[in-house]
Amino acid sequence: MAQWVKDALQEQFTETVAWRRHLHMNPERSYEEQRTAQFVADKLEAAGWDVTRNVGGHGVIGKLSNGNGPVVALRADMDALSIQDEKTCEYRSTVPGVMHACGHDGHTATLLTVAQVLAAHQEQWAGEIRLLFQPAEEVSPGGAQAMIRDGAIEGVDAIYGVHLWTPIQAGHIAVRAGAMMASVDDFFIQIHGKGGHGGMPHACIDAVIVGAAFVQQLQTIVSRNVSPLKPAVVSVGALQAGTTQNVIADKAIIRGTVRSFDAETRTLLRSRIESVLEHTCAMYEATYEIEYRIGYPTLVNDAVEAARCVQVASAAIGSDHVQEAEMIMPAEDFAYYLERVPGCFVFVGAGNEEDAKYPHHHPKFDFVESAMITAAELLIGLALDRLHESDC
Repeated sequence: MAQWVKDALQEQFTETVAWRRHLHMNPERSYEEQRTAQFVADKLEAAGWDVTRNVGGHGVIGKLSNGNGPVVALRADMDALSIQDEKTCEYRSTVPGVMHACGHDGHTATLLTVAQVLAAHQEQWAGEIRLLFQPAEEVSPGGAQAMIRDGAIEGVDAIYGVHLWTPIQAGHIAVRAGAMMASVDDFFIQIHGKGGHGGMPHACIDAVIVGAAFVQQLQTIVSRNVSPLKPAVVSVGALQAGTTQNVIADKAIIRGTVRSFDAETRTLLRSRIESVLEHTCAMYEATYEIEYRIGYPTLVNDAVEAARCVQVASAAIGSDHVQEAEMIMPAEDFAYYLERVPGCFVFVGAGNEEDAKYPHHHPKFDFVESAMITAAELLIGLALDRLHESDC
């Protein structure tokens, strides 16, 4: 990695941390990122980028061209989660019930840092760099599709993204060619029974019993219908029924998520969930409603771009700090970009055993802030390496 990149990132680091902490203290949920987008757009314009606002909602695009060459896109997500921040620190969220519990504040600050460095050193590259600050990654249908519809990746030759990842030690990165993150679908179910007196259950259709039976039966789908060689998950996150101890509930609400890596398994899971629901309700003479929401596709890294990432990262942080990522069940709408443009999504280690040990989406989540330097160095390295291909 060029020394000027390392020097520039170190010089910028104090401001990078300040930006991240400002965003952490002022989080905004998915589809509500208006102030965050304003903050980003103002910083980009001040650095000399051509800025487009309100892309796919609250998305922001920054463009900078320097002669002829490829078009490389870099992406960061901006949204926070509906979680109460339970950390004890000076930059704790000031918004009740909302916090950056997944590192998106760090992604945004990292890409703003990349913007500063690349704008200040345009003599080092030729082509176009396009920065995508995306809203609504956390909540399906997500912000990527909307940005794509608004032309965010038209003419783009390659796209790269990073995720600060606390399960990996800071100073390391992980990437793999091919499928890396699962597809995700969600289901929302209402089971309708017949309520009544808790002492007269024979006159009722107990929605608690029906809902509990359905949830139990769901657990057989992965273990008995899906090949053991194909990863799959069916998880129920909510089962709600009843209001008091002596009333038979007439309705149960069930919400869950479905994860897989291939189209065949994805179709099978939906078919079996709907079939199990139908037959369980029929057995108890209950009725039901189901909304099955198709979410993000499997995130598949381009093999050439994954190899580029390994090469660039090895030069930047050493090959002993670069590892092959595991396939994991969390999903990412960066997958939509990769369906259309060659690119790569990378996990940048951001954890330690002290204050950055909590998992993503935990109320005490935090990350090692120096990981933003690693992330920025990697993004700049990927962009420059792809742009310089046209010089060969």
